[in-house]
Amino acid sequence: MLQIVAARRRQWKVTHTTMAEITEELTPSQIVAELDKYIVGQHQAKRAVAVALRNRYRRRLLAEDLRDEVIPKNILMIGPTGVGKTEIARRLALLAKAPFVKVEATKFTEVGYVGRDVDSMVRDLVQGSIRLVEAERIAEVQSAAEERAINRIVDILQPDRAAAQKRREGAEPQDLTRVIRQMMGPMLGATEKEPSETPEESAERTEKESAQQEEERRDAGRRERIRERLRSQVKLGVLDDQEIAITVEESQSSPFMQVFSMSNVDETDMQNALGSILPRKHKQRKVKVSEAKQIFTQEEAQALIDRDALVREAINRAEQTGIIFVDEIDKIAGSNRGPGGSGGGPDVSREGVQRDILPIIEGSTVNTKFGPVKTDHVLFIAAGAFHVSKPSDLIPELQGRLPIRVELENLTENDFKRILTEPRNALTRQYVALLETEGVTLTFADDAITELARVAAEVNRRSENIGARRLHTVLERLLEEVSFEAPDMPDKSVYIDAEFVRKRLEDIVKDEDLSRYIL
Repeated sequence: MLQIVAARRRQWKVTHTTMAEITEELTPSQIVAELDKYIVGQHQAKRAVAVALRNRYRRRLLAEDLRDEVIPKNILMIGPTGVGKTEIARRLALLAKAPFVKVEATKFTEVGYVGRDVDSMVRDLVQGSIRLVEAERIAEVQSAAEERAINRIVDILQPDRAAAQKRREGAEPQDLTRVIRQMMGPMLGATEKEPSETPEESAERTEKESAQQEEERRDAGRRERIRERLRSQVKLGVLDDQEIAITVEESQSSPFMQVFSMSNVDETDMQNALGSILPRKHKQRKVKVSEAKQIFTQEEAQALIDRDALVREAINRAEQTGIIFVDEIDKIAGSNRGPGGSGGGPDVSREGVQRDILPIIEGSTVNTKFGPVKTDHVLFIAAGAFHVSKPSDLIPELQGRLPIRVELENLTENDFKRILTEPRNALTRQYVALLETEGVTLTFADDAITELARVAAEVNRRSENIGARRLHTVLERLLEEVSFEAPDMPDKSVYIDAEFVRKRLEDIVKDEDLSRYIL
């Protein structure tokens, strides 16, 4: 059995190199360790998503008849705002290089109502997958595209006479009488006689042709040397500030497209449909060589990519590795459902949206402009605070399709201290880097970190608990004056300790009503 699995692993790695390199090497414990680099706490939620990601790799090693029977174990995250629900799902998708889309459940409306239909989340997922695969393909052909772009710029700066001459000769009309004689002469038994030429004339003509060819060779060599010099200068950026005239394609936009945005018609799909019918228009633009290099590189990269293969790969990734994060799902849970419920009002639309989402999560085929997409193996992660409603207020069928429930914990003062220092993208590091661009050296003392965490936790207790997002508001308030005066500060060194924090934030923390609006 182990030998069969090993053989399937080798076969799968050949056809799924990217995912194999990432997912096979990362065990669930390693996935959790990677998530710990950016997210503090919430160990249970990290374990759940790590197992879900690893199970996708395991499923691909199964026999084909069993592989399609294994469905993803979708996850329901329950926790207040600002504790890391969205960030866990987003970082997981980045880690796996999987297509990812975040949608708000409240943005959808039941079929028959004005608004977005639930199928649009799958269309958005495919669009994201297209962009992901396209970026990978462009990276593969980037060097070749840059070379072709440079050649196009050189052709503008120093046109290739030989190629231009061939184009002109091909475009020049030929003598119709001469063509007819050449074609019909053998059939009519008549041939066009060339005028006789004396030996002296022949020698003179041959000498002139040789001299002309030699001159053309020297001229061609001179032009090629000039082109090579220009090519080198364009490549090194010497001519970046020089302006040239290029031809670009006009964007396809119509004023009446705004009409479709008010209905259930997907505006992007409609623009693409009309764009394939309407004629492509081009216009002349004067741009700098640096900008022309970017435009031409983009065009050449698109020309080098096999678009059909790209779409096939993107759809396959969306179907097999896609992740859809449905946020605010508690807002569409009816709190008065059941025999004693009112059965009317907004809950009708809420349950309608749940019923529309259900077949997408269960597994169905959604038609997109790139082709049909199956959602059977897409991983769905739903999240909500559930302050007013409860998970049991969701319709039973939807509850059954979200079998793994994870409760995220409220962040404590100690968690805030870790958030300010431990993650790679810690807020204190961000502010230090931002002010460093102005030449300001910002230093946070340990007691300042402790005081900031205490203030954030205190304000969360007194007013609305918005989790780690409170740290953003506290730090912005703390560094407001420093950020404003940074360009003009004579002393470019700022040391922040606990006394500095208390001085800036003490009045606001004491005044509960004021902190409600400012923090």
